Amino acid sequence: MAISRDEVLHVAQLARLALTDEEVERLGGQLNAILEAVAKVSELDLSDVEPTSHPLDLVNVWGDDEPRPSLPLDEALANAPEREGGFFRVPAG
Repeated sequence: MAISRDEVLHVAQLARLALTDEEVERLGGQLNAILEAVAKVSELDLSDVEPTSHPLDLVNVWGDDEPRPSLPLDEALANAPEREGGFFRVPAG
């Protein structure tokens, strides 16, 4: 499956890219090479391959969510440019 010049221009327009004629030709050739490489996958017998959403087993790396004391108010507001009581003071608007 070859990608046409019009398709390259359409994709460039969607991506809001202004391409020169030389860039359109070069990118067209590169996109065609990518499509040819991907098309080779369809030649493989994948009937015994189970569908996956990710090639590796994913494991949640976060620790358990356990309650703990929060920062003291003065420490939490230490770098605030302005504060009002126990709050950050920000410009209105």
